Amino acid sequence: MATNRSDSDTHSNAPTVESGRAATPQKPITPMRQRLMMTWLIWLVYRLLGLPILINVFNASHPDIVGGIAWQALWLLPAFILTPWIVRGRSPYALLVGSMFTLVYLGASGVVLFTRAYGSSWAEIAVYLFDFVLLFAINVWLFILLKRLPSMNNVVKKPRSR
Repeated sequence: MATNRSDSDTHSNAPTVESGRAATPQKPITPMRQRLMMTWLIWLVYRLLGLPILINVFNASHPDIVGGIAWQALWLLPAFILTPWIVRGRSPYALLVGSMFTLVYLGASGVVLFTRAYGSSWAEIAVYLFDFVLLFAINVWLFILLKRLPSMNNVVKKPRSR
């Protein structure tokens, strides 16, 4: 059964316990933004151009480079849309959405890596492993940056006037 709280319940004067610890200083955000931006841009260029070219070189069937670049461009459409928010690295909401998309990219890259491990050359596996490592680094930088950004939950609301 839900009960309505009185005004005195919402502003209770319960004793608060102080932890006795000094406030920890804010960790710098700028180096993490720069790491994220550089890793993101390297991954985009590598995924769009480097991966199709290297797969053409190392794969025995020599797939078409232009077709590979077109396929990667289509596959990277969400990443291109997210690029301005990832490069700026300021909005926690946009970075959370970007983190969800990069986790999907990371999962897909891992699946491709594991499927290629059973019939491809070591050089081709290394090409996909580098893609996986770049995506993993992007996700790590995103999580660290999100931790360092100001909290989205500390919104100070003015009390309603009656």
